[in-house]
Amino acid sequence: MTPSDDSTRADGIERIDVDSPEALERWGRKLDVTAAQLKEAVSAVGDKAPDVEMHLKGTRASTNDDQVDKAAGN
Repeated sequence: MTPSDDSTRADGIERIDVDSPEALERWGRKLDVTAAQLKEAVSAVGDKAPDVEMHLKGTRASTNDDQVDKAAGN
């Protein structure tokens, strides 16, 4: 991996660079989301990959009932 490809900073946490088309494509494939979804997630929780992944998982309910409960605040 070249330094320009390295998305891990000194703190050891992988980060998502939404200004890099290559990073958006790579992370989009890895997390199975669109570039727009990635950008929204980074905007909501910051660029730390673990935080983005958890945010995206939290927005995906396994059933419609889960989404209804979430919308109702349950």
